[in-house]
Amino acid sequence: MRDLLFEIGTEEIPASFLKPALQQLSEKFTLKASELKIPHGAVKVMGTPRRLALLVCDIGEKQKDIREELSGPSKKASFDSEGKPTRAAEGFARSKGVQVSDLKIVDTPKGEYLMLVRETKGQGTASLLPVLLHELISELSFAKSMKWGSNHHSFARPVQWIVALFGEEIIQVNFGGIESSDLSRGHRFNADSQFAIKNCGCYEDQLAHMQIIVDPEKRREKVIDEIKKAVAGSKDVTHGEVLLDNDLVDTVTNLVETPYGICGTFDEKFLQLPPEVLITSMREHQKYFPVVDNSGKLLAGFVAVNNTSVNDTEVTRKGHQRVLRARLEDALFFFNSDKKIRLDSSLDKLQGIIFQAKLGSMHEKSERLVKLVHILAEQIDPLSVDNCCRAARLCKSDLLSDMVGEFPGLQGVMGGAYAVGDGEKDEVAIAIAEHYMPKRAGADIPSTDVGAILGLADRLDTLVGNFGIGQVPSGTADQYGLRRISLAILHIIEGREYRLSLKELIHKALALYGDKVDGSADTVDTVLQFIKRRFINDCAGRGFDVSAVDGVVSVTFDDVIDSLERIKAFTAIRKEPSFKVLAASYKRIKNIIKDNDNTGVESGLFEEDAETKLYTRFNDVQVRMEKFIAEKEYSEALETMLEMKEPVDLFFDDVMVMAENSAVRKNRLNLLTAIGDLILQIGDISKMQEN
Repeated sequence: MRDLLFEIGTEEIPASFLKPALQQLSEKFTLKASELKIPHGAVKVMGTPRRLALLVCDIGEKQKDIREELSGPSKKASFDSEGKPTRAAEGFARSKGVQVSDLKIVDTPKGEYLMLVRETKGQGTASLLPVLLHELISELSFAKSMKWGSNHHSFARPVQWIVALFGEEIIQVNFGGIESSDLSRGHRFNADSQFAIKNCGCYEDQLAHMQIIVDPEKRREKVIDEIKKAVAGSKDVTHGEVLLDNDLVDTVTNLVETPYGICGTFDEKFLQLPPEVLITSMREHQKYFPVVDNSGKLLAGFVAVNNTSVNDTEVTRKGHQRVLRARLEDALFFFNSDKKIRLDSSLDKLQGIIFQAKLGSMHEKSERLVKLVHILAEQIDPLSVDNCCRAARLCKSDLLSDMVGEFPGLQGVMGGAYAVGDGEKDEVAIAIAEHYMPKRAGADIPSTDVGAILGLADRLDTLVGNFGIGQVPSGTADQYGLRRISLAILHIIEGREYRLSLKELIHKALALYGDKVDGSADTVDTVLQFIKRRFINDCAGRGFDVSAVDGVVSVTFDDVIDSLERIKAFTAIRKEPSFKVLAASYKRIKNIIKDNDNTGVESGLFEEDAETKLYTRFNDVQVRMEKFIAEKEYSEALETMLEMKEPVDLFFDDVMVMAENSAVRKNRLNLLTAIGDLILQIGDISKMQEN
C-alpha cells in the first residue's frame, strides 16, 4: 500500500471558494475510488489560497478482483427435450457477451438454474490514477471560473503547478498545459522557491519549513493566536481584547498561508459612530478585527492580519491606519450628513425605490406595514399599537441614507440610530433597528414586541406579495429568499410565544395589496402549505420526533405555538406501551371507517357487551378530553385518550364490525368514526406507529 498526494497549485483563490473546493475534492475522490474499487484508508484535504491538496492513506496497489455470479433462466426453460439450448438460454448468453457453453448449471433453493460466473482481475492502481486525477481537477466547480492563455480548460484561478505522488512515484497528469511533478512552491513572499515533495507523509512538514500552514484548522488557530498576541503586545490599546467574528476568522484564514497579526489605532472621534458602523467598516472592506474593553465597548483599536512577516511593524501599522482612516472619514461624513435629514421627512422619496416591479414602491410597502402591524399589535399587545405604527412608517426611510447606500448590511441599524437622533421614542428606534432580525438561521430575534411585530409584518408582506403574483420558489431557485423569510416568521413567533392564526394573517396581508395580487383562498392555502413545509424541515433539523411532527401537522397547522405544544405532548406520550397499541388500533379504525358519514350512534342497536363498554368509556373520555383540548392541556388529553386502549382492543376481539344487519353495521361504523374524530382533535396517532 502507498499514500497519494495530489496538490493543485494556483494563483490566489478567493477565500469563499476554498472550503467548497476542498469538500468537492474529498467527495469526488471517494466516489471515483469506490466506482473503480480501489481500496484506500483515510482521506484528508487541506489548502491555502494558493493550493488545494488531497492526501489519501494506504491505497491498495491494485483494484479488488471482481467475481460476479449472474443468474439466468431455469434449466427447464433453458434446454429442450433433446438437451439443446432454447432461445431463453441463447438470449441470456448473448446479453452477457458469452456462449451458452460458458454458462454453468447450479442448484438454488428454487431449483436448477443457469449461471454465468465471471471473474475480473483488478488493474494496477498506478495505471488508473492518471485518468482519475485528471477527472478530479477537471470536474471541480466554482462560483466563478476563468480561462487563461490559449487554454480551453477553466478553473477558479490559473493553475501554476501540479504535484501528483503515489508513494514517491510521480503520476503523470496534464491540465491546462501544466505537467505534474514532485515540485511544489513555498510562501510567495517568505520562501518563494520551488522544492521537491518527498512523499505524502512529509508534505505538511515540508510546507511548514517553507513558511506555509497548509492545514486550514491549524491555520485558523494560528490566526486567532496572532490577533490576540497583537492586542496583548500593543502599547497603544491597553486592557483591550479582540472582538472575534467567526465568519471573519474563516475568511482571513483562507486569505493567508501564514498569518501575522498587527495592532493599530484610529482617532477617538470616530467612536461617535454607531458601533455597527465601525465594525462593518473594519470587517467588510479591510477584514480588520475590532478591539473592545472588558465590558464589550469598542476601543479605538483594530487588528489586521498580514500574509507576510513584517520587518518594520511601525511602517506596516501606519499603512493599515491610513487606509482605515480614509474609510472611517467617509463613514463619519455620511453619518453626519444623514443626521441632518429627519426620517419622517424622507417618506415621500420612498416612492422612488422599487420594492418589487409588480408590487410597487417601498412607500406603498410602508403604508401596508402600518396597517398590518396595527392588526398584529391589537392581537399581541394593544398598548403598543401607536409605537408599532410609528416604527412601521419610518422603518424603510434609512434606505435613502448615504450610509446604507455605502453599507447595505446596516439597513435597520442606521434607521434605529437616526430615529434616536430625531427624538423618536426608544421603543420605536429599537424596533426599527431590530425589524430585520433574525438575519440568518440561529441568529437573535427581536428583543421587543414592537420590533417582533414589525419584523413579522415586514416578512409576511413580502412573502404573500410574491406568492400573490406567482413568484413561488422552485426546487433550485428562491430569488427573494422566501424560504429564509418563512423560517424567520416561524422563529419570531416561537421565540416570542405568540399565539396567532397564520391563515388569518396571510389572508389579511394579501387583502392589503388589493387587486395587485391574487388574494384567493387558493393563494392563502398555498402560502400556508409553504410555511408548513419549512416548519416540518426546521423541526426535523432541530431533532424533533419526525413522526410526532407529521402526526400533528397532518391534522392541524395554523397556530405555531399550539402545534409545538401538541408535538411535545405526542413525543412524551409515545413512550407509553399502551400508546403504541392504541396507535395501531387507530390505524385499523382509519382503514375501516374510510368514507363513512357519521350519522350518530344509537345505543339501542348494540348487540355485544364490548360495544356498550366502548361507547360508555368513549362518552366519559370525550367529555374530559374536550375540556383538556379547549384548555390546550394536550399531555392530559393524551393521557385520558389512553383509557380507550382496553375497550378498543376488546371491541375488535369480540365484535364483527361488518355485520350482516345494515343498521347494526352502520351503527358500529359510526361509533368507530366518533372515536377517530375525537383522536384527530389532537393529531393523527397512526402516523406514530413504529414500523
